Amino acid sequence: MTKKAWGLAALLTTSGVLHFARPEPFDTIVPRSLPGRPRTWTYLSGVAELAVAAALANPRTRRAGGVAAAVFFAAVFPANAKMAYDWRGASPVKRAVAYGRLPLQLPLIWWALEVARDDAE
Repeated sequence: MTKKAWGLAALLTTSGVLHFARPEPFDTIVPRSLPGRPRTWTYLSGVAELAVAAALANPRTRRAGGVAAAVFFAAVFPANAKMAYDWRGASPVKRAVAYGRLPLQLPLIWWALEVARDDAE
């Protein structure tokens, strides 16, 4: 596995496990417009992260895993936007974390697409 793919798989695995080990922080950023309970969405996104990490770890599915990771990072942007909005009156450190997550999605998407492209070569 390339270093890029390994790193992305590790990031997604860590985050996916955290969705189950410590779901409360993730529950709070689930957009209210989604139907059902926030915990359900927390668990579903954790499963998605683990599935994408597994796809990245397998050479035969790495390209699709890279594309899936890019789509996933774009799909969770509304949760990050909700977090930034909800934390607009929080401490400066919390605001910096929340606002910093928004532009971070772009390099994550780029990273995922790089993994997909590298595997296609």
